[in-house]
Amino acid sequence: MEWTTACLDWEDRLVGGRSIIPPPIFPDQAEQALAIFKELRVVDLPGKPTFGECSEQWVFDFVAAIFGAYDAETGKQLIREYFLLISKKNTKSTIAAGIMLTAVILCWRDEEEHLILAPTKEVADNSFKPAAGMIRADDELSALFHIQDHVRTITHRVTRASLKVVAADTDTVSGKKSGRILVDEHWLFGSRSNAEGMFMEATGGQVSRDEGWVIYLTTQSDDPPAGVFKEKLGYYRDVRDGKIDDRKSLGVIYEFPSAMIESKAYLDPANFYITNPNIGRSVSAEWLEDQLKKNRSKTDGAFQQFLAKHLNVEIGLNLRSDRWAGADFWMARGNRCLTLEELLARCEVVDIGIDGGGLDDWLGFAVVGRERGTGRWLHWGRAWAHPSVLERRKSEAPRFLDFAKDGDLVIVENIGDDVDQLTAIVVQVYASGLLDKIGVDPSGVNFDDDLVTAGIPEDIILGVSQGWKLGGTIKTVERKLAEGTFEHGDRPMMAWCIGNAKVEQRANSILITKQASGTAKIDPLMALLNAAHLMSLNPGPKGRSFWDEPE
Repeated sequence: MEWTTACLDWEDRLVGGRSIIPPPIFPDQAEQALAIFKELRVVDLPGKPTFGECSEQWVFDFVAAIFGAYDAETGKQLIREYFLLISKKNTKSTIAAGIMLTAVILCWRDEEEHLILAPTKEVADNSFKPAAGMIRADDELSALFHIQDHVRTITHRVTRASLKVVAADTDTVSGKKSGRILVDEHWLFGSRSNAEGMFMEATGGQVSRDEGWVIYLTTQSDDPPAGVFKEKLGYYRDVRDGKIDDRKSLGVIYEFPSAMIESKAYLDPANFYITNPNIGRSVSAEWLEDQLKKNRSKTDGAFQQFLAKHLNVEIGLNLRSDRWAGADFWMARGNRCLTLEELLARCEVVDIGIDGGGLDDWLGFAVVGRERGTGRWLHWGRAWAHPSVLERRKSEAPRFLDFAKDGDLVIVENIGDDVDQLTAIVVQVYASGLLDKIGVDPSGVNFDDDLVTAGIPEDIILGVSQGWKLGGTIKTVERKLAEGTFEHGDRPMMAWCIGNAKVEQRANSILITKQASGTAKIDPLMALLNAAHLMSLNPGPKGRSFWDEPE
């Protein structure tokens, strides 16, 4: 049987109010499951209505897509993995409870375990309590199931099949043999360094269960996506867009089309329905509009978090009230095609900045060039870190590994490898004939000997005064960002570092510090400022003249 899980016209469908969930492969199996699901009662709503009485059509479509992918003749589940990204308060956890309880009722395998994996005990209770309430609200289900609240387990009295809700912060998933698994609030696992291994352990039992599936439910992250969440989100966007042909995976992603993100159409209350399919039921349009007005003027990051949670607008920069002014313009000046080679080809002179390098720190590196003919500044950066940083900063380890996959942060195995690699890049830039000076933190780690040994003239390595003395350079860079005469490589690592930058007033000047000590790295930004300081001294052209270019 041929089918696809891609939805190439998802933008038009969401804007037009049409479903982005494909019809079931086996309608008979879907109808059987829906007949059970629709009779389950939602106990936290007035009157305890059934799902059939209080749900929107998208809920039934999602349930049908899950259970309707089961081939009863072969005993195989054709779609094995589901990903649902939906705004907060669209009854996600309650729907999860209903889906899993339906799965236990339909389960034909004796003593089969069904698992809801939550990141914390509070999130686990959000799914267990509705499931237990559905059973207690129905006499027939009460006779059929045994509820154990203290271990968050529901057991079928006849088949001994069970539904267990596990909090990843207290319980273990080792040795689980669950056939059907639901992961709630997947975005919270993005900051866990052991999340990938945990999921591998939890889903290991499916190797011998052809009827098994996994469902990931989540809202957007209230920080830039990282770790396993970033990976899953990117993968399912590619499946949805047809870039990856994976018929065994289905992503249902309620998010604004890119054009609406760029135009900020998500701020129009008339468009709230796009990421809130339950609007008018569990989601109040009036409440969303009121909260938008209350949070819009806030500059402490609350507005971005509101957009992420209630409108599924992905956070790019963590914009706080004490943020660096340049952060407001950083994202708009990015160009993914700007590599180091491209920068050297376009510039008439370049300066290098270096910062950091301690064992518990990053080694930041930046190249800032002045474009031939236009005078615009171009930036390229990189950073290095020792594996000990991953151990000491476990909460940020998944994010650091993401940067490593992007090629922007290099995790070196041995002390000294970072300096060797940095020196090789300096030699590459010097060989281009464009290098003016190298700016370093005079109170930081000293790399002069390594650079001189590699053939770099000692007289072009200069110390750049730090702290409030960099205030003029900071203002110069932010002004160039604002007027559009600064271009960078649009790299996630640099965006994160920019978001970490905190501005403090010092007499008549300003200085940049970290938002949070240890975890919020800004070394690549400080390297950029070191290079920018030298470029602001207006060095003469080093390479070919603009007039030497062919017409």
